[in-house]
Amino acid sequence: MDLAFRNAVAKARKQQDGLYFASLLPEHLILDAFGKARDLWQGWIYTPSVTVWVFLSQCLSADHSCRDAVANLIAWRLAGGLRACSAHSGAYCTARDDVPEEVCTRLTRETGCQVAEAAPADWLWLGHRVLNVDGSTVTMADTPANQAEYPQLSSQAAGCGFPIARILAVFCLATGVVLNAAIGKYQGKRTGENSLFRTLHDLLREGDVTLSDRYFSGWFDIALQRQRGAHVVVRKHQKRATDFRTGQRLGHDDQLVCWARPQRPTWMTPEQYAALPAELVLRELRVRVAQKGFRCREIIVVTTLLDAAKYTASEIADLYRRRWQAELNLRSLKAVMQMDQLRCKMPHRVRNEFFVHLVAYNLIRGVMAQAAAKKGVEPWTVSFKGALQTVHALLPLLATTIATDDWCDELLKAVASHVVGDRPDRIEPRLIKRRPKNYKLLQHPRAHYKKQAA
Repeated sequence: MDLAFRNAVAKARKQQDGLYFASLLPEHLILDAFGKARDLWQGWIYTPSVTVWVFLSQCLSADHSCRDAVANLIAWRLAGGLRACSAHSGAYCTARDDVPEEVCTRLTRETGCQVAEAAPADWLWLGHRVLNVDGSTVTMADTPANQAEYPQLSSQAAGCGFPIARILAVFCLATGVVLNAAIGKYQGKRTGENSLFRTLHDLLREGDVTLSDRYFSGWFDIALQRQRGAHVVVRKHQKRATDFRTGQRLGHDDQLVCWARPQRPTWMTPEQYAALPAELVLRELRVRVAQKGFRCREIIVVTTLLDAAKYTASEIADLYRRRWQAELNLRSLKAVMQMDQLRCKMPHRVRNEFFVHLVAYNLIRGVMAQAAAKKGVEPWTVSFKGALQTVHALLPLLATTIATDDWCDELLKAVASHVVGDRPDRIEPRLIKRRPKNYKLLQHPRAHYKKQAA
């Protein structure tokens, strides 16, 4: 793993027209993602690879502006002895607009799977690849085009809200990378997180274990995953009754139960419905939470891992507790990388911006995995924000005469030194100390208030 990283950095340094991120995302991956579209590309400075690299730098910059991204390109070209390009961002925005959506989604999958496949075997859970599934929301620029495709909340008055989209990410539990993701409307039929996840089921492989909250505990969600050979560990939905006196006892608060197949939902074809079993044999476990400060005192976990000897109740409980990593990963994306508010003004640009954020996130996670493997620790113990700050600071050194091996050693050493505090049982009130500015909420479009003030 470490040797491959060094070779990629060494190769990227030889590219005179590259950017800092060429060392993390090789040019051949970008060109493969473009496919035949690269033959139609028009651009002298903003080639497909340079455009993607500049886009990555924009998603990881402090202010996310196009001007800052172009300034990074100018700095790199000057450091490499090349002529500076125009400081105006128009050419870059035009090139970024021409990037096909399939390129960004494919780069997300490939950068994530590349890191996950290279993970050491001892990072897996009992030999299984665990997929941590969770969803969230993002807002975007308030333009007519964005409002038409991703409408704002129906409870908000026109002109007083922002277009909102629902997102879903499938994280690799071992490395934290995004293996695949989906984005869709926030409201309406088949816009829920479980509906988005069904569009990503091609990702599932035989023996995978999906880890998710009770939103994904429906009968058909479990059955469709089992149909692909994947196992499920999920919290039981609160509307399903639980009685540990009725099932086949496996241990204390541990039993096998049968769930009968419900009626066919409208979104499923008769052929798909007929291919599913008449009932599911599932395992139910009660997990008691002894730590103070936790919101839940006990939860019921449902799983298709039926072998109580191989998969003990305590191991299932510990695995479900790690589901919280998905929340932390989403926080890294939305808070640390500022993805909670996307800035593009057209829907297809918004989707590209979303997926390029995921690509940038995967590249940072890849460096964290390299650093963790080199130090002999698990990647989830390494700070994402610390890794991001370190990469930002050290990537420009590629333009200097420092030796590649020295650069790689210091980068990985610095990343691995930023360890996440081990605070699993801390008690923190859900209250904040800092007060926001005491402004009233917008009740009408801004033009209404301007007309009143005139």
